[in-house]
Amino acid sequence: MSDTDSVRAGRRTVRLHRPDKVLFSDDGFTKADVVDHYRRVAAAMVPQLRGRPLMLERLPEGLGGPQFMQKDTPGHYPDWVRRAEVAKEGGTVTHTVCDDKATLLFLADQACLTLHRWLSRADRPDTPDRLVFDLDPPGDDFERVREAARWLRELLDELELPAVLMTTGSRGLHVTVPLDRNSDFATVRDFAQQAAEVLAARHPDHLTTAVRKQARGDRLYLDVQRNAYAQTAVAPWSIRAKPGAPVATPISWRQLEDRELTAQSWSLKDVASVVEQLRSRPWSRVPGRGRSLRAARKRLDALR
Repeated sequence: MSDTDSVRAGRRTVRLHRPDKVLFSDDGFTKADVVDHYRRVAAAMVPQLRGRPLMLERLPEGLGGPQFMQKDTPGHYPDWVRRAEVAKEGGTVTHTVCDDKATLLFLADQACLTLHRWLSRADRPDTPDRLVFDLDPPGDDFERVREAARWLRELLDELELPAVLMTTGSRGLHVTVPLDRNSDFATVRDFAQQAAEVLAARHPDHLTTAVRKQARGDRLYLDVQRNAYAQTAVAPWSIRAKPGAPVATPISWRQLEDRELTAQSWSLKDVASVVEQLRSRPWSRVPGRGRSLRAARKRLDALR
């Protein structure tokens, strides 16, 4: 087993420690495989991370070993890794920010398997530029997730809000609306909650906004709880810490109609498929500028 290796990332050389360390024991995937994945997706992934505080899901010994969520940036991280100090109750926390490929590969070397990003940026942490609906099924029936996503898109079309789709690599889908950063979290979360309630009222036998699991029955949960200060959502192209190393993957709305689609359709088991999906640019049709919720709020109120 080689103790160290290195990889070039722009103007920097990132040192890799124990690259042959197996992190997914059932599949044989090593730290080198994880680093290689993030090297391949960096051009698409870094723009989705840039400027955002991160919560890092670390598994130094791989699946089955110690697992923890890292918020505060360790002192031994290189000076060139950006930090962002943000307020928390009773003080501050200094999050890691991934602004470049070198940082992404450094984090992979630290066994950060999954990156979870804030819905706001570090320069204005109180005003999100993303609104996320998490479609959380009660079981493994992904057809119900596809159905809910179609219904949600119909509602967002009525509200004239563009949105993008992503498999979570876990069980469901994330539907994300880009925002213009002119609303605070309370406003965004209230809007998301009201939209979810309108949708659940249209399909009461299939959808619910009930937070308590006991109250959901076998209905799909429209989760909007991530739309709050310091909450996170899994970043696009992140590996999930699950057997098979599934990847949270952006998809097009056309791909939603694929009956074979699941939350774990892409993984390290088929690297070529991940690369092909990335090159298809599934989010290319979404406007670069986020939308205001002001007009959408009036349309939503008219539907209630």
